[in-house]
Amino acid sequence: MKQERRNPTALAVGGVNFEPSAPIEVPQIVSEEQVQFFIDNGYLVVPNLLSLDEVEELRQDTVTLAKGGYPCDSLQPLPEDIDDDEAVGRILCIHQPHFVSPVIEQYVKHPKICGILSQITAAHLPYWDGSVKCMQSMLFVKPPNFQGQAWHQDEFYIPTRDRSLIGAWTAMDDASIENGCLWVLPGSHRRGYLYPQRYHENPDEFDFAWESYGFDDIDEVPVEVTTGTLVFFNGYLLHRSRKNRGDTYRRVLVNHYCNSWSLLPWSIQDGERPASADRRCVIPVSGVDPYAWKGYDAPNKNVSLRTCKAVDELEPLDAN
Repeated sequence: MKQERRNPTALAVGGVNFEPSAPIEVPQIVSEEQVQFFIDNGYLVVPNLLSLDEVEELRQDTVTLAKGGYPCDSLQPLPEDIDDDEAVGRILCIHQPHFVSPVIEQYVKHPKICGILSQITAAHLPYWDGSVKCMQSMLFVKPPNFQGQAWHQDEFYIPTRDRSLIGAWTAMDDASIENGCLWVLPGSHRRGYLYPQRYHENPDEFDFAWESYGFDDIDEVPVEVTTGTLVFFNGYLLHRSRKNRGDTYRRVLVNHYCNSWSLLPWSIQDGERPASADRRCVIPVSGVDPYAWKGYDAPNKNVSLRTCKAVDELEPLDAN
């Protein structure tokens, strides 16, 4: 599926070396049929990609994060008498945990995950060479009775230049309809259309993020998976999750990536144009980084917490 790509900018101009970074080699994991399924449907399920030991490592790191085990303003150390379940059971989602956790950063760069990303992320582009970079991580705990997220497209929040945004959704628990699994609208990514958003007026079911609307969702399908499964989905794919009505956590690590050759106009700074904006707090994970000459922005060593009705109704825990 991949073709060799020559880099016409691999030269020094005005003292700047435009040579891309050294390539990151990753294994080839999925078949051509699976790649085509992703292109056609906008998502791909790969069971048992992570071992149970690896999943347990992620679960334990979730506890470390929740209890303030890393230097981080948003997650202060909790009193010693707070047990693990009480600490973790108060979190819907932690945004950018890889900024503070070396364990999460390790899974951002997991060879098997990145191997699949090198095959499917921009497989819709004829001359793509398999280069991929990461810009975001999200660690969902979603305890019982916590809300899900209404219909949305990830590219609404993280724009790319070539429709290559992709989520890698790692199941840290069995995800079922009962405990709030992912639901998708297969093929809804094909047109490259970003639907408008509005407030959903259903805070008992969904968190406070707005919902996408203007489409028929009769063909939605649940993506029920077992622990260790990876679900990959395109940034234009419409997807949602419902409230956790079970009695178990639905823990998921979702990392977002895109084609390394795409600029990342996540925001526009002074002196930039929309066509040239490119945020550089990224991690190359496969192939080359053609913009390595720009350097990289350091993460701010902090995280943010996603909220919902269930979170707001909890009494705060006193930190040290």
